Amino acid sequence: MALQVEKTTTGREYKVKDMSQADFGRLEIELAEVEMPGLMSCRTEFGPSQPFKGARITGSLHMTIQTAVLIETLTALGAEVRWCSCNIFSTQDHAAAAIARDSAAVFAWKGETLQEYWWCTERALDWGPDGGPDLIVDDGGDATLLIHEGVKAEEEYEKSGKVPDPSSTDNAEFQIVLTIIRDGLKADPKKYTRMKERLVGVSEETTTGVKRLYQMQLVSLCGYGDVGKGCAVALKQAGARVIVTEIDPICALQALMEGFQVLTSRMWFRR
Repeated sequence: MALQVEKTTTGREYKVKDMSQADFGRLEIELAEVEMPGLMSCRTEFGPSQPFKGARITGSLHMTIQTAVLIETLTALGAEVRWCSCNIFSTQDHAAAAIARDSAAVFAWKGETLQEYWWCTERALDWGPDGGPDLIVDDGGDATLLIHEGVKAEEEYEKSGKVPDPSSTDNAEFQIVLTIIRDGLKADPKKYTRMKERLVGVSEETTTGVKRLYQMQLVSLCGYGDVGKGCAVALKQAGARVIVTEIDPICALQALMEGFQVLTSRMWFRR
C-alpha cells in the first residue's frame, strides 16, 4: 500500500481525498457553528486563557462538518490536533479538506479500505519521536486498541525477540493491526511505549469502545495472603491489570517479586 503523507504550505501533514473542496467545507463549517452554540461559547469564554496550550489531542471520530467545529474549538483553546475518522464511510470530504487546510492534521476520506483506515489511525497517533498524544478522543476504541496492542507487542519483543504473527488470528482486520505493529517494531521498538508514557487519558464515545475498555479495566486486590495470591494469578490470567494493596510488608514484597504493582490504598484511589 503506497500511501504518502502530504503537507500544506505551512508544513501541516494531511491525507484527504480532494483539497479543492476546502472552500465548500469552510462555508458549511460556518453554518454549523450557528447550530453549535455550546462550543462557540467555550471559545469565547476560554479562548483567551488557552487552557489546552501545549496539549496534543488525537481524534478518531467521524470526520464530518460537526466534528470540524469540535476540532476548531480544541485548536482555539490552544491544543494541537491530529485527526482520523472512526469509520471507512463516515468522512465528509469537504470537511476533511477544510480542516486539513486551515486547522489541524487530518487523515481521512470517504471509502477507505481497511488497510487505509488503519494507516490513517496510525498517522493520527504519530506525533514524532517524543511520544504520542496527551488525550485521545475515541469513537469505537480503535486508536486506544492500537496503542494497547502496540505496547503488548513491544514488551514481548524486548523480552523474547518475538514479533506479532498476523496469521495467528482469523480476523482479517486484526491481521492488519498486527501487520502494522510488526512492521514498525524493528524500526522503532519503543514507539507505542512512548505513547503510553505520555498519554493522560481517553475520551470514549460509544458502547463499543466502552466495552473494549471494560475488558481491560483495572482490578484492585486488597490483601496478598493465601486467597489473595490465588485471586491475583487468576485475574491476571483473565487479562486484568492487577494492583495489590497490602498492610503486611512481607506479603507486599512477595506480590512485588511476583510482578504485581503494589500501591497503598490512598495512592490507588487517587488514580
